[in-house]
Amino acid sequence: MNLIATLERLSSSTSTFDARFKARLHWSAEADAAIEQRVTDILADVQQRGDAAVLECTARFDGLNAASMSALELTQAELKTAFDAIPAAQRDALQAAAKRVRSYHEAQKKASGESWSYRDEDGTLLGQKVTPLDRVGIYVPGGKAAYPSSVLMNAIPAHVAGVAEIIMVVPTPSGEKNALVLAAAYVAGVTRAFTIGGAQAVAALAYGTATIPAVDKITGPGNAYVAAAKRRVFGTVGIDMIAGPSEILVLADGTTPAEWVAMDLFSQAEHDELAQSILLCPDAAYIDDVQAAMNRLLPQMPRAGIIAKSLNGRGALIHTRSMEEACAISNRIAPEHLEVSSREPHRWEPLLKHAGAIFLGAYTSESLGDYCAGPNHVLPTSGTARFSSPLGVYDFQKRTSLIEVSEAGAQVLGKIAAELAYGEGLQAHARAAEMRLQTVPDMRVNP
Repeated sequence: MNLIATLERLSSSTSTFDARFKARLHWSAEADAAIEQRVTDILADVQQRGDAAVLECTARFDGLNAASMSALELTQAELKTAFDAIPAAQRDALQAAAKRVRSYHEAQKKASGESWSYRDEDGTLLGQKVTPLDRVGIYVPGGKAAYPSSVLMNAIPAHVAGVAEIIMVVPTPSGEKNALVLAAAYVAGVTRAFTIGGAQAVAALAYGTATIPAVDKITGPGNAYVAAAKRRVFGTVGIDMIAGPSEILVLADGTTPAEWVAMDLFSQAEHDELAQSILLCPDAAYIDDVQAAMNRLLPQMPRAGIIAKSLNGRGALIHTRSMEEACAISNRIAPEHLEVSSREPHRWEPLLKHAGAIFLGAYTSESLGDYCAGPNHVLPTSGTARFSSPLGVYDFQKRTSLIEVSEAGAQVLGKIAAELAYGEGLQAHARAAEMRLQTVPDMRVNP
């Protein structure tokens, strides 16, 4: 195993930079044909046979044999027992993180999630009604690692939004349940929880079975099978996003200890071999220091093998002409996590347009955002931060337009609507508007 982090070294001043830069960034979000076909088959099977198909898939893929779906459902008592059984330090950490995540999303709801209306000069009421979704499903990854933080980040904003039922699914290979994940579900207010995963769990949430109720939206990351399943059920249900490999971009001016930045790059690389960690910096000597720190620290890491493969396969150290150019390159990347590790982070923040989350200053490690800062850690990846947003309260609400036209307003709006409707050849639309006019004109017939 190569435990040396040999990240590709790039310089923005070279003629080959653009081509090498694009090649390093490239990652195909398209699952291969075999995954797509298997997912299609699983979805169809669950849609047709419901619980029986979910039980068979769970036995086949997770090695978890159960006689009925009730054996795969976690009761509230089990969640409470798990919470009570974990060490006091973990209980305190979960509750502290949940409090901060809840506070942030409550503020978010006040800022953007309230209904509103107004009346114009004719007395016509126009507005927007904001209502929560009835039932959502949250997918919590399991397998290579356990993610109690994902439970908090998906369930709490749904709870704050007012969602009545939150159904959690989490794979438990060979029946091994993670107590911290179960405790997080208890803290976050999950309504029901099932120990199933993969495409079959997505299918059960989307279509419903005799045991698992169909949901309105599915959120949360997963592997390639989960991503492919979410893509295929979109339209039957809503989804948050199609998550790609995790990403971090560190924009550094050379003033942060090199070991800090090296470990921040590791923090994403340890997720999986396809994760991407990039450093942008105008100080070549500092880049050397970070490279040296990574090689010094890497052997100490329990997940050193995964980190090395990630950094060697997709990592990059990019020497830029200036911090301004570094900001411009960052906007081209539109990273999931963007650290501005600088003495003057607020000087550069106005130049940064595209990122899932921006972490300002040397003390703001990305890992704090992952666990307990408050903002959501479910973020757009693979450049989709150019047009997508972090998971939030707004993802668990829908908006309905309100229109109440007064008699006086109908006299003004009716004439406008009728004129445009006749222009489109839609006479019934026009006549419906004209019937509300105090003086009804003769029927118009288009030639």
